[in-house]
Amino acid sequence: MEVIQELPEEPHDLVDDRLRLIFTCCHPALNPDAQVAMTLREICGLTTEQVAAAFLTNPPTLAQRIVRAKTKIRDAKIPYEIPERRDLAERLATVLHVVYLVFNQGYFTRPDLAVEAIRLGRLLVELLPEPEAIGLLALMLLHDARRATRTNATGALVPLEEQDRSQWNRAQIDDGIALVERAFASRQVGPYLLQAAIAAVHADARTSTETDWSEIVGLYDVLLRIDPSPVIELNRAAAIAMRDGPEHGLALIDTILARGDLQEYHLAHAARADLLRRLGRKAEAIPAYTRALQLSTEEPERRLLERRLKELGQSFVKQTTPPPG
Repeated sequence: MEVIQELPEEPHDLVDDRLRLIFTCCHPALNPDAQVAMTLREICGLTTEQVAAAFLTNPPTLAQRIVRAKTKIRDAKIPYEIPERRDLAERLATVLHVVYLVFNQGYFTRPDLAVEAIRLGRLLVELLPEPEAIGLLALMLLHDARRATRTNATGALVPLEEQDRSQWNRAQIDDGIALVERAFASRQVGPYLLQAAIAAVHADARTSTETDWSEIVGLYDVLLRIDPSPVIELNRAAAIAMRDGPEHGLALIDTILARGDLQEYHLAHAARADLLRRLGRKAEAIPAYTRALQLSTEEPERRLLERRLKELGQSFVKQTTPPPG
């Protein structure tokens, strides 16, 4: 992760009300997760359920986290004030995290949120043109460029390899790739920039079969070293499956799940199901798809999972009680 240089004491103008409030709520005296959760809920207007999903936790736990943050603000008399210019940099990482989560929430069902996140991202780059801010803006532009092809006429998610690339927004892709190159020129590499570089490799391939999976795996190797997490491990496993074959990716995903990580993360079970399907292991793919569907909350993803089950000759029966943990 890059080290942000100290900014000179000069006047700044956070003219955007929402961005001003986000910087204000991301006070370093609060736990970083609490900063993000409170900002998403109180400033960005996400529901408790949406914020909980972003944190891979349940709504009651998330609600308590926000209550504790508000209590600390009250008891410690932390002022709601615009930070000084010298304090903006130390809050940037949390602000970037908030903007990214807002974008993710809008990715499928709330395009207005995705548009707002990109707008905030542009303002951040103007205010603090650090490599990670530039990388986040590039990442959002590259993902948003596929918006028109992300779902089909029935509202079901369309996998990346099935998307009509001629319908991707080339202007946004060009902007995103240019931003990636600009940020890499600084030689300061962080997680958002690496994710943007991965998205740029996808966007640069004319067809799914022309994707440079070796480059993507290499970028995930670097990303995992600087930002180790089970989700990144999962994404790397999926890339390895594309480069080396589904059995190699499946072994890695099974290792992640065996550790107890991502057991409640629907995309882990969906990725495992896809690899089992590609290997012809139908009897194992069906329960994996079913588990993914039980855990999924976004309708486009649910429709794709239901389609996969139907292709395997299995109908999904909706549960009236929550699935076991």
